[in-house]
Amino acid sequence: MARFELKLPKMGESVAEATITSWLKEVGDSIELDEAVVEIATDKVDSEVPSEVEGTLVEILFEKDAVVGVGETIAIIETEGEGSPEDNVQEKVAETKGTVEVSDIQEVEKTIEKAVEVKATPIAKTSDSGKFYSPLVRNIAETEGVSMDELEAIVGSGKDGRVTKDDILGYLENRGSSTKTPTTQQEKPKVVEAKKNEQKPVAKAAPVSVNGGDEIIEMSRMGKLIAKHMVDSVQTSAHVQSFIEIDVTNIVKWRNKVKDAFFKREGEKLTFTPILMQAVASTIKKYPLINIQVKGDSIVKKKNINLGMAAALPDGNLIVPVIKNADQLNLVGMTKSVNDLANRARNNALKPDEIQEGTYTVTNVGSFGSVMGTPIINQPQVAILALGAIRKVPAVIETPEGDFIGIRQKMFVSHSYDHRVVNGALGGMFIKTLKETLEAWDVNQDF
Repeated sequence: MARFELKLPKMGESVAEATITSWLKEVGDSIELDEAVVEIATDKVDSEVPSEVEGTLVEILFEKDAVVGVGETIAIIETEGEGSPEDNVQEKVAETKGTVEVSDIQEVEKTIEKAVEVKATPIAKTSDSGKFYSPLVRNIAETEGVSMDELEAIVGSGKDGRVTKDDILGYLENRGSSTKTPTTQQEKPKVVEAKKNEQKPVAKAAPVSVNGGDEIIEMSRMGKLIAKHMVDSVQTSAHVQSFIEIDVTNIVKWRNKVKDAFFKREGEKLTFTPILMQAVASTIKKYPLINIQVKGDSIVKKKNINLGMAAALPDGNLIVPVIKNADQLNLVGMTKSVNDLANRARNNALKPDEIQEGTYTVTNVGSFGSVMGTPIINQPQVAILALGAIRKVPAVIETPEGDFIGIRQKMFVSHSYDHRVVNGALGGMFIKTLKETLEAWDVNQDF
């Protein structure tokens, strides 16, 4: 029999971990190829992890509500066939176990006892010095018996000195190799004290007063993750907004004229969203430096134009499915993609790869009647466009005979962009070109 390790799959560039929401199989259950084994959740999407092999579930490594890092083994599936190399190693270890000296065994037992004592005290999310530790780092620390004092002494390589998974694993390697080198009682407190002095003061939120008439509502898991994602984006990108008003009278007239024939021929409802998304994709093609990402001190110019489409969920949360290679779709293809992703987003039926690799995002704030908005950039992208409501407004119309006042269909678009890499000229020219594209719409064209 062979043992197969079921690992947490990669779910996007910015997704490093996921929460296990429920196990669909129990230990001892038979599993077919591509059958769902466990349900997981991230700040992007809820999805299922299928099995890559056929066999029997023999071990579950993480319980419900556990936070697991991408690439970690979450379960063991036993399959038919010869034993894996991992099993052979275990057999060799078992064969040589009898040769271990008694003194070594006693030393290991003492180490285990010490680790159990340390593990009895759970690692807090935030230390006394204000340093934050992620669920993954805390889990490793508790499993390996790393105390809070030891965590404080680790120099973090993450943002603001945060300890990462690699930092704590590197510490554990050095810790294991240096156990025979005693450290004096005077040295360790100095390291901890020095590390505490390095910490920057952390601003604490003002206390919230709650009286008897107030209702306390617990934030949902996805709500918490979205909130963190938004705060991280504001702290990462220098947000700047540009606004422009677009006359879409010709588009409104054209859609009203062809929407019935479009539905009869294609079986799809033609809304304004795919029309606008197609125009955005063609504008990005003219300004490829909008379709970029920041990596350290370098700029990554993305080859594909993958449009994210922000969609509101029934529970009030937000999800961003992605239309891959949007610039290669005609209006029919764009309409089918928009309608399909929107419907499956509302039914929580999106796949993990359908919410990743976006290079630019569009959000339709006009669907709620908003005239304009200032959306937050969807990291690691550098820009996002908000579509305002289409309204009938009085406007000055220029003709060879003179100017007059008429009723026109107009909308505002708001362009938020990262001023670290996108200057005002590029951000403004982008929406100016989008305006020219939409206002030049031919009311006599076919679809």
